[in-house]
Amino acid sequence: MRVDICGVGVDDYSFDEVVNRIVHHALTSTTPEYVVTPNAHHIMMLQHDRLFREIYHHSFLSVPDGVPLLWAAHFLGTPLNGRVNGTDLFEELCAVAAQKGLRVFLLGGRPGAADRAKAVLQARHPSLDIVGTHCPPYGFERDPDELALIQSKVRAGAPHLLFVGLGAPKQEKWMYAHYKALGVPISLGIGVSFELVADMVRRAPVPMQKLGMEWLFRLLMEPKRLWQRYILGNPYFVWLVLRQRLGISSFRLE
Repeated sequence: MRVDICGVGVDDYSFDEVVNRIVHHALTSTTPEYVVTPNAHHIMMLQHDRLFREIYHHSFLSVPDGVPLLWAAHFLGTPLNGRVNGTDLFEELCAVAAQKGLRVFLLGGRPGAADRAKAVLQARHPSLDIVGTHCPPYGFERDPDELALIQSKVRAGAPHLLFVGLGAPKQEKWMYAHYKALGVPISLGIGVSFELVADMVRRAPVPMQKLGMEWLFRLLMEPKRLWQRYILGNPYFVWLVLRQRLGISSFRLE
């Protein structure tokens, strides 16, 4: 079942249920699927981006990455089972992949982030089979040669799980355009998770995460890059939720 938050469907599964569904599909099916990890920023972008909405609508799973989505769902009378943070999901799936013999590919991140994340994860899980990493250059999505290179590398590695850290909505649009041709059972958009695992970007302390204040920590760490997203965006997200509570509908995909 998907809960409607400002016109966006969010799956009502616990963290463990999400992990189990992804792993089961990766182990038992060759049908390519993709997973999206909505947060408040995604909800705002989805209001004005029809393609992004279409991508969300057809996703295998749409899991609540941000605590504000849990607050919004509760306020709207449709509480969710809990947060499914993208970085936590990435780390847990890699741990399970090491146990189950699933192959993994890391695509995206800042230069060096995927390779450093690979080293960290394989130090934790020596049996983890990371079959490749690739950091595409800026503007790669408009370069046919680079797109062909990425497809070649991913297909050669034949991963069960493809983690895509390109930032939203680029990562979702890239997955949607290519996931069928790649043939990977599960592709997941995970934002800056490579950098967080590699300790290239500091993650908020656990108490701040639990209080839903991770956004404030990120803003303090990268104010020039993120001030518009949070200072202007957060009030807009609150307004969207209030509109829904008052019965003023956002878009809706049937």
